[in-house]
Amino acid sequence: MSQRTFSIIKPDAVRKGYTGAILAEIEKAGFKIVSIKKISISRAQAEGFYHVHAARPFFGELTEFMSSGPIVPLILEKKNAIADLRTLMGATDPAKAEEGTIRKKFAASIGENAIHGSDAADTAEFEIGYFFAGYELK
Repeated sequence: MSQRTFSIIKPDAVRKGYTGAILAEIEKAGFKIVSIKKISISRAQAEGFYHVHAARPFFGELTEFMSSGPIVPLILEKKNAIADLRTLMGATDPAKAEEGTIRKKFAASIGENAIHGSDAADTAEFEIGYFFAGYELK
């Protein structure tokens, strides 16, 4: 049975022109792109999305970064989508990411790490609902 997960190609990767290459990696790994769009979000919208990190010291920097330019939110589908996407993304720190992962190939730093992916089913459900209306879920 397939599972859905949520991902964002972050502003650093969009700015550098990596969107197409990252999408190609995702599709090559067997994911079906259920829904995709390119948008810009406000600082307040970024704060709402990352509300679980509000008390963390990096919250301000993260929300400023995520609202600094266009992002590409995605709904992805595949068997074991959540775990498989996290493996494909690689470690948060691109210097520690495995060869062949998206972050090893396209990320510059822990802060500008090219891609976001849901870490659990309940997180994916919240994140999908945050960026996509019901009619966009196909």
